[in-house]
Amino acid sequence: MRGRRGLYAVADAGVLPFPRLLEAVAEALAGGAVLVQYRDKEAGPAQRLERARALARLCRARGVPLLVNDHPELALAAGAQGVHLGRDDPPVAEARRLLGPGAVIGASCYGELARARAAAAAGADYLAFGACFPSCTKPGAPAVGRPALAAARRDPALAGLPLVAIGGITADNGAALVAEGADLLAVVRGLWEAGEVRAAAARLQALA
Repeated sequence: MRGRRGLYAVADAGVLPFPRLLEAVAEALAGGAVLVQYRDKEAGPAQRLERARALARLCRARGVPLLVNDHPELALAAGAQGVHLGRDDPPVAEARRLLGPGAVIGASCYGELARARAAAAAGADYLAFGACFPSCTKPGAPAVGRPALAAARRDPALAGLPLVAIGGITADNGAALVAEGADLLAVVRGLWEAGEVRAAAARLQALA
Protein backbone atom coordinates (compact mmCIF):
# COMPACT_ATOMS: atom_id res chain seq x y z
CA MET A 1 0.00 0.00 0.00
CA ARG A 2 2.73 2.45 0.86
CA GLY A 3 3.70 4.48 -2.14
CA ARG A 4 0.34 4.21 -3.91
CA ARG A 5 -1.12 7.62 -4.64
CA GLY A 6 -4.08 8.83 -6.59
CA LEU A 7 -7.47 7.37 -7.44
CA TYR A 8 -9.12 4.77 -5.22
CA ALA A 9 -12.13 3.66 -7.26
CA VAL A 10 -15.03 2.54 -5.06
CA ALA A 11 -17.10 0.17 -7.19
CA ASP A 12 -20.53 0.52 -5.57
CA ALA A 13 -23.14 -1.85 -6.98
CA GLY A 14 -25.84 0.44 -5.61
CA VAL A 15 -24.67 3.22 -7.92
CA LEU A 16 -23.91 1.27 -11.08
CA PRO A 17 -25.34 -2.24 -11.54
CA PHE A 18 -23.49 -5.28 -12.81
CA PRO A 19 -22.39 -6.05 -15.47
CA ARG A 20 -21.94 -2.36 -16.34
CA LEU A 21 -19.99 -1.83 -13.11
CA LEU A 22 -17.41 -4.41 -14.18
CA GLU A 23 -16.98 -2.62 -17.51
CA ALA A 24 -16.68 0.73 -15.75
CA VAL A 25 -13.99 -0.60 -13.40
CA ALA A 26 -12.01 -1.71 -16.45
CA GLU A 27 -12.31 1.84 -17.78
CA ALA A 28 -11.21 3.32 -14.45
CA LEU A 29 -8.17 1.04 -14.40
CA ALA A 30 -7.33 2.12 -17.94
CA GLY A 31 -7.53 5.71 -16.69
CA GLY A 32 -4.99 5.04 -13.96
CA ALA A 33 -6.85 3.97 -10.80
CA VAL A 34 -4.37 2.50 -8.32
CA LEU A 35 -6.81 0.77 -5.93
CA VAL A 36 -10.34 -0.62 -6.26
CA GLN A 37 -12.94 -1.41 -3.60
CA TYR A 38 -16.01 -3.55 -4.18
CA ARG A 39 -19.00 -2.31 -2.17
CA ASP A 40 -22.34 -4.10 -2.40
CA LYS A 41 -25.05 -3.61 0.21
CA GLU A 42 -27.84 -5.23 -1.81
CA ALA A 43 -26.79 -8.56 -3.36
CA GLY A 44 -26.99 -11.88 -1.55
CA PRO A 45 -23.90 -13.84 -0.50
CA ALA A 46 -23.65 -16.02 -3.62
CA GLN A 47 -24.05 -13.08 -5.99
CA ARG A 48 -21.56 -10.98 -4.04
CA LEU A 49 -19.02 -13.78 -4.27
CA GLU A 50 -19.52 -14.13 -8.03
CA ARG A 51 -19.13 -10.37 -8.51
CA ALA A 52 -16.13 -10.11 -6.22
CA ARG A 53 -14.37 -12.92 -8.07
CA ALA A 54 -14.98 -11.22 -11.41
CA LEU A 55 -13.57 -7.95 -10.09
CA ALA A 56 -10.62 -9.73 -8.50
CA ARG A 57 -9.73 -11.36 -11.83
CA LEU A 58 -9.93 -8.02 -13.61
CA CYS A 59 -7.87 -6.15 -11.05
CA ARG A 60 -5.27 -8.91 -10.81
CA ALA A 61 -4.80 -8.79 -14.58
CA ARG A 62 -4.12 -5.05 -14.32
CA GLY A 63 -1.83 -5.33 -11.30
CA VAL A 64 -4.13 -3.32 -9.04
CA PRO A 65 -5.33 -4.53 -5.62
CA LEU A 66 -9.03 -5.20 -5.08
CA LEU A 67 -10.42 -4.72 -1.59
CA VAL A 68 -13.86 -5.86 -0.42
CA ASN A 69 -16.00 -3.57 1.70
CA ASP A 70 -17.13 -4.88 5.10
CA HIS A 71 -16.55 -8.64 4.67
CA PRO A 72 -13.12 -10.21 5.34
CA GLU A 73 -14.47 -13.70 4.64
CA LEU A 74 -15.74 -12.59 1.23
CA ALA A 75 -12.35 -11.07 0.44
CA LEU A 76 -10.69 -14.37 1.28
CA ALA A 77 -13.13 -16.48 -0.74
CA ALA A 78 -12.96 -14.19 -3.77
CA GLY A 79 -9.19 -13.95 -3.90
CA ALA A 80 -9.21 -10.21 -3.23
CA GLN A 81 -6.13 -8.54 -1.81
CA GLY A 82 -7.81 -7.16 1.28
CA VAL A 83 -10.76 -5.54 2.99
CA HIS A 84 -12.05 -2.14 4.02
CA LEU A 85 -13.65 -2.00 7.47
CA GLY A 86 -16.13 0.44 9.01
CA ARG A 87 -17.29 0.89 12.58
CA ASP A 88 -19.84 -1.94 12.40
CA ASP A 89 -17.47 -4.45 10.78
CA PRO A 90 -15.02 -6.94 12.33
CA PRO A 91 -12.01 -5.29 14.01
CA VAL A 92 -8.72 -4.87 12.19
CA ALA A 93 -6.98 -7.53 14.28
CA GLU A 94 -9.65 -10.13 13.51
CA ALA A 95 -9.45 -9.41 9.78
CA ARG A 96 -5.66 -9.69 9.94
CA ARG A 97 -5.87 -13.11 11.58
CA LEU A 98 -8.19 -14.32 8.82
CA LEU A 99 -6.47 -12.73 5.82
CA GLY A 100 -2.84 -12.94 6.87
CA PRO A 101 0.08 -10.53 7.04
CA GLY A 102 0.15 -9.75 3.32
CA ALA A 103 -3.44 -8.53 3.06
CA VAL A 104 -4.32 -4.85 2.72
CA ILE A 105 -6.65 -3.75 5.52
CA GLY A 106 -8.12 -0.28 5.52
CA ALA A 107 -10.16 1.37 8.23
CA SER A 108 -12.80 4.08 8.14
CA CYS A 109 -12.00 6.70 10.76
CA TYR A 110 -14.73 9.24 9.87
CA GLY A 111 -13.58 12.41 11.64
CA GLU A 112 -12.08 10.66 14.67
CA LEU A 113 -8.34 10.80 15.35
CA ALA A 114 -8.70 8.42 18.29
CA ARG A 115 -10.23 5.82 15.98
CA ALA A 116 -7.39 6.38 13.52
CA ARG A 117 -4.73 5.86 16.20
CA ALA A 118 -6.44 2.67 17.39
CA ALA A 119 -6.68 1.30 13.85
CA ALA A 120 -3.03 2.12 13.21
CA ALA A 121 -1.99 0.40 16.43
CA ALA A 122 -4.02 -2.68 15.40
CA GLY A 123 -2.16 -2.89 12.10
CA ALA A 124 -4.32 -1.09 9.53
CA ASP A 125 -2.56 -0.43 6.23
CA TYR A 126 -4.39 2.82 5.51
CA LEU A 127 -6.80 5.18 7.24
CA ALA A 128 -9.84 6.74 5.57
CA PHE A 129 -11.42 10.04 6.60
CA GLY A 130 -14.79 11.37 5.53
CA ALA A 131 -17.12 12.52 4.46
CA CYS A 132 -14.90 15.32 3.20
CA PHE A 133 -17.71 16.97 1.22
CA PRO A 134 -21.48 16.41 1.23
CA SER A 135 -22.08 13.00 -0.32
CA CYS A 136 -25.02 11.74 -2.39
CA THR A 137 -23.88 8.16 -1.79
CA LYS A 138 -24.21 8.59 1.98
CA PRO A 139 -26.43 11.66 2.36
CA GLY A 140 -26.59 11.42 6.14
CA ALA A 141 -22.83 11.40 6.65
CA PRO A 142 -21.56 14.63 8.25
CA ALA A 143 -18.77 16.36 6.35
CA VAL A 144 -16.21 15.98 9.13
CA GLY A 145 -13.34 14.42 7.23
CA ARG A 146 -11.22 17.38 6.18
CA PRO A 147 -10.11 18.65 9.61
CA ALA A 148 -9.34 15.09 10.74
CA LEU A 149 -7.43 14.39 7.54
CA ALA A 150 -5.23 17.43 8.02
CA ALA A 151 -4.70 16.60 11.71
CA ALA A 152 -3.84 12.99 10.87
CA ARG A 153 -1.15 14.11 8.44
CA ARG A 154 0.52 16.02 11.31
CA ASP A 155 0.09 13.25 13.92
CA PRO A 156 3.37 11.45 14.74
CA ALA A 157 1.44 8.30 15.72
CA LEU A 158 0.19 8.02 12.15
CA ALA A 159 3.41 8.93 10.36
CA GLY A 160 3.98 6.92 7.21
CA LEU A 161 0.47 5.46 6.94
CA PRO A 162 -1.39 6.26 3.71
CA LEU A 163 -4.38 8.52 4.26
CA VAL A 164 -7.56 8.24 2.20
CA ALA A 165 -10.14 10.98 1.68
CA ILE A 166 -13.72 9.97 0.83
CA GLY A 167 -17.10 11.59 0.43
CA GLY A 168 -18.34 13.88 -2.33
CA ILE A 169 -15.02 13.95 -4.17
CA THR A 170 -14.78 15.01 -7.80
CA ALA A 171 -12.00 16.07 -10.14
CA ASP A 172 -12.92 19.66 -9.31
CA ASN A 173 -12.47 19.48 -5.52
CA GLY A 174 -9.98 16.64 -5.03
CA ALA A 175 -6.85 18.77 -5.32
CA ALA A 176 -7.66 20.53 -2.05
CA LEU A 177 -7.69 17.18 -0.24
CA VAL A 178 -4.33 16.17 -1.69
CA ALA A 179 -2.97 19.49 -0.46
CA GLU A 180 -4.37 18.73 3.01
CA GLY A 181 -2.62 15.37 3.19
CA ALA A 182 -4.60 12.76 1.25
CA ASP A 183 -2.56 10.10 -0.51
CA LEU A 184 -5.61 8.49 -2.09
CA LEU A 185 -8.95 9.89 -3.22
CA ALA A 186 -11.77 7.37 -2.78
CA VAL A 187 -14.40 8.29 -5.36
CA VAL A 188 -17.84 6.87 -6.05
CA ARG A 189 -20.34 8.99 -8.00
CA GLY A 190 -17.70 11.51 -9.04
CA LEU A 191 -16.20 8.70 -11.10
CA TRP A 192 -19.08 6.46 -12.22
CA GLU A 193 -21.47 9.30 -13.03
CA ALA A 194 -18.88 11.51 -14.73
CA GLY A 195 -19.88 10.46 -18.25
CA GLU A 196 -16.59 9.19 -19.62
CA VAL A 197 -15.17 7.01 -16.85
CA ARG A 198 -11.68 6.59 -18.27
CA ALA A 199 -11.25 10.33 -18.76
CA ALA A 200 -12.63 11.06 -15.28
CA ALA A 201 -10.25 8.52 -13.78
CA ALA A 202 -7.31 10.10 -15.56
CA ARG A 203 -8.27 13.55 -14.26
CA LEU A 204 -8.58 12.26 -10.70
CA GLN A 205 -5.34 10.30 -10.89
CA ALA A 206 -3.52 13.39 -12.15
CA LEU A 207 -4.38 15.23 -8.92
CA ALA A 208 -1.91 13.07 -7.00
